[in-house]
Amino acid sequence: MASLTLPSLCWAQLFLFVVVFAEAQNTITAEPGQDVVLPCRIPTGKIIQGMKWNRADLDEYVLFFRDERLDPDGQHPFFKNRVDLQDRKMNNGDASLVLKNVTTADDGSYSCNIFNKETKSWESINTVSLTVSGQTGGSVGLIIGLSVSAGVFVAAVVGFLIYRKHERKERGVN
Repeated sequence: MASLTLPSLCWAQLFLFVVVFAEAQNTITAEPGQDVVLPCRIPTGKIIQGMKWNRADLDEYVLFFRDERLDPDGQHPFFKNRVDLQDRKMNNGDASLVLKNVTTADDGSYSCNIFNKETKSWESINTVSLTVSGQTGGSVGLIIGLSVSAGVFVAAVVGFLIYRKHERKERGVN
């Protein structure tokens, strides 16, 4: 059986923290009735001809923007008059979606896509998961905090046990 060392446990905990933190960064939690902003930042230097927001479980798009205006043709009816870009001029590459008066029916995975004028193809820029629940906010932070605390506690206990085993071995006690 492979022995666990304190450094390998620390690296494992760091990896777990990074994964949990990265997932949390791409998850937005809201309560019904709130307006939310789903972030999307277009990389510098991209020349876009159009951009759209999609939701993974829908055939129609959430928002389509071209020729410096919103295009309602083909938009899913559920999102009409409820979505807009945070900045229609997309200053500094901000293509974030504003979704107004969210409900639990808005739960899902949303993707921000641009049509690159140079490559003449659609490119996915960002995916954001939206969770709408009746509970008060802060659950993502609580989960991260508890996960990190539990990880640190486990690492400390394992480190202590390894230390005790090492001490016993040096004393010749099994």
